[in-house]
Amino acid sequence: MLSTRIQTLTAVLPLLILSFITRNIINYPLMWIIEMAQFTLTAYYLLGGGYSMITDDHVRMDLFYGKLSTKGKAKMDIFTSIFLIFFLAILLYGSISSLQYTLEYKQKLFTAWAPYVWPIKSLMLLGILLMLLQAFSMLIKDIAKIKNIKI
Repeated sequence: MLSTRIQTLTAVLPLLILSFITRNIINYPLMWIIEMAQFTLTAYYLLGGGYSMITDDHVRMDLFYGKLSTKGKAKMDIFTSIFLIFFLAILLYGSISSLQYTLEYKQKLFTAWAPYVWPIKSLMLLGILLMLLQAFSMLIKDIAKIKNIKI
């Protein structure tokens, strides 16, 4: 987990340092650096959802969950998975329509750099799809736990 955070810093930190140097020391600000850092962090965030579910690093309310038995935890996870899958299905639908719009109209950001938006919206779609697949996987595993089926 720590190595993943270090990898993220090594991807974004050089961009931010370059931004600081060009803006404050050289007095020649580069317009694309901050947006590129934002795109990088957005990709990290979107693609990290499914990964955090696989590694069980997501936040949960342990006040009640920690006291439950293994089957009780599985039942609670099934209950919450239904809401998660519903939410992710709506996000997936919205991201597909957003990506279609972006591709159809060749959407760009309204900044001096004016990058195309389709790469980040494609990553949004991919990240939501991967998290949805992981949610289904966890749901199936939790149902198997309740039924004492080994997967």
